[in-house]
Amino acid sequence: MKIALLGPVYPHTGGIAHYTSLMARALAERHEVSVLSYSLQYPKFLYPGGSRKDDSNDVFRAEGVRYFLNTVNPLSYVKTSAFIRTERPDLLIVQWWHPFFAPAYWTIARLVKNVCRIFFVCHNVFPHKKFPLQNFLVPAVLKRGDAFIVHSEQDERDLRSLVANPRCARTVHPTYSAFKVSGLSKDEARERLGLGKDEHVLLFFGFIREYKGLKTLLAAMPEITRSLPACRLLIVGDFFPRRSRDEYADLLEKSGCRDKILLIGGYVPNGEVEKYFAACDLVVLPYDSATQSGIVQIACGFEKPVVVTDVGGLPEAVADGKTGYVVPPKDPRSLASAVVKFFAEEKGPEFAGHIREESYKYSWSKMADVVEDLYSQVR
Repeated sequence: MKIALLGPVYPHTGGIAHYTSLMARALAERHEVSVLSYSLQYPKFLYPGGSRKDDSNDVFRAEGVRYFLNTVNPLSYVKTSAFIRTERPDLLIVQWWHPFFAPAYWTIARLVKNVCRIFFVCHNVFPHKKFPLQNFLVPAVLKRGDAFIVHSEQDERDLRSLVANPRCARTVHPTYSAFKVSGLSKDEARERLGLGKDEHVLLFFGFIREYKGLKTLLAAMPEITRSLPACRLLIVGDFFPRRSRDEYADLLEKSGCRDKILLIGGYVPNGEVEKYFAACDLVVLPYDSATQSGIVQIACGFEKPVVVTDVGGLPEAVADGKTGYVVPPKDPRSLASAVVKFFAEEKGPEFAGHIREESYKYSWSKMADVVEDLYSQVR
């Protein structure tokens, strides 16, 4: 096939930028792929710092990217559409996760509809936080798709509430193994971070937002450290909104186990991600709500087990009792129990083995198979 792929890519930051780059690479092994991305993704008034870029690890670099699309400049919508019409691909794949992009994507989909088939990869059908006019904007865009890829049952339900009888493939989110660049060992990573070789290390990673459930994990830490005195928690990520940092700092001080918690606030460049995952034993995602999370897929790439909450698509990405544990949300006691059980029963090597056994399920090769199968249904 001849495929055009539209979405954020290197050096734009975030999980969806990583996703688009790795999808482009996987599809390019079998097909002719052109990648279209943003000259401007977010204006400064909407996103702190504007469109952040990160060239610290070019493993996510995609070849021959055209940075045409300025999300607040309608002329760029026409320019992007004109390129697609000139190239005449068989398939346009669009990354969808927020109605902010609706004006651009609606225009492009309308202008290229008779040129190629259009697939939407729905990372979130609806945003985590309500957006003005989302109930109008989201269906207006998605109804222009010929087929859809989703990564959670919740997103499939949301999609079916908007689009009648959609051609839809639900598949697990592929692994972000590209962060594993230097093959850093656990001992080497811990030495860099000042952690002991015999400590039990937990990792909470990524944007620190209210729905991510860090408060539940902090509430669980006293019970965890009573059973596991050698346990340490790494909290690594940027606060959003920034003003929430003071609130969490206060909670850390009141937790009663501040000396067991290492807070590394701020954005983590791509090139720095490896040491945190290499150093930890267990990744914890105590989310209050979610559709999915790329953090599970980063952990998978490092063969690290996870504890997730039973929300959104998180349980679909974890084989409970084999590659990690699934616990109720907002339940510090259940979360603590799962963490203690993991270390008490020394489940690390066993769970890592199960993660390796399921490597195809989480592979980009499988994602390419999904795209090809969907296209065969709509061509």
